[in-house]
Amino acid sequence: MKAVCVTESRALEVREVPTPANPPSGHILVAIKACGINHGDKTFLARPLSTIGLNTSLHDIWGASAAGKVLSLGQDVPAEFAGKSVALYRSLTPSLHTVGLWSERALVPWTSCVILPDGVSLQEYSGSLVNVITAYAFLEEMAAEGHKGVVVTAGNSATGLAMAALTRNKDIPAIFLVRSGKSREELRGLGVEHVLATSAEGFETEFPKLAEKLQTTAVFDGVGGELINRIAPHLPMNSTISFYGFLAGTAPMSVPSAVFMMKNLVMKRFSNFNSATVKDVKRLAEALTYIQGVIADPLFRTKIGETFRLEQIQEAMAYESTPGAKAILVTNPA
Repeated sequence: MKAVCVTESRALEVREVPTPANPPSGHILVAIKACGINHGDKTFLARPLSTIGLNTSLHDIWGASAAGKVLSLGQDVPAEFAGKSVALYRSLTPSLHTVGLWSERALVPWTSCVILPDGVSLQEYSGSLVNVITAYAFLEEMAAEGHKGVVVTAGNSATGLAMAALTRNKDIPAIFLVRSGKSREELRGLGVEHVLATSAEGFETEFPKLAEKLQTTAVFDGVGGELINRIAPHLPMNSTISFYGFLAGTAPMSVPSAVFMMKNLVMKRFSNFNSATVKDVKRLAEALTYIQGVIADPLFRTKIGETFRLEQIQEAMAYESTPGAKAILVTNPA
């Protein structure tokens, strides 16, 4: 079968690799229909050290996200998975048997996927599960640390939208930060209640008032850089800033030590596959069951930019579109 594989020089190429069959216990065989190219796929390719701890794949097949149809089940896999459409996120469960997602057939543990509702577009869920599980695991960690509300910096990103759906479903106070008034209106149109545009006049006045009112002491940050410099002095006391992404690239942060002391701030990284939710088998199964029950929410859908065949992987990786829209690799069109 065809698969997109990573070379020793950290390039991607399409190869012919053995087609998996007869999944072992706890695994499923999936006919892959579509693969969403997430920001992390490009980051991990460019920064080898950032892949430490990630689940690997036989044949060096690349990619973290996909959607497809279950072809067969190994022993000890819940029978409800038979023949179902699933969204997959490869990093959820390590396995020596994993055959990765950017391919015509994938073989993964069943706890690396969630069953989708009948009749949904698989392309629209081909990049979704990584965003949903990241948001879910963060909210679990946030609650365990005693936080009641959250500030989401990349409010109109795919993970931001997943966070909007989950906080609404769980009735958790949340503030979503976006760059422009246009993005603010788009989120408001999707039913998101508290959205602030960082470019708006008076942002530094409005944000601390709302953050104090809602007690949003957990910051879920996918941006970094100058935005953290701006909001850190205005956060409620005892806030924790958790970094899960870096859309600002190499832009530095510069928060005075006095702000840390006065606000009692904490800064740390957040990694979904190193979270308590994902690392604990029972908690992961509970998370996937919960997600299966809410995954039909339109906010969880992958925003499709342009589609590419596996053979067009270089064009797909170079594709840039409007914020949030993703390149989609398609295979098995029948």
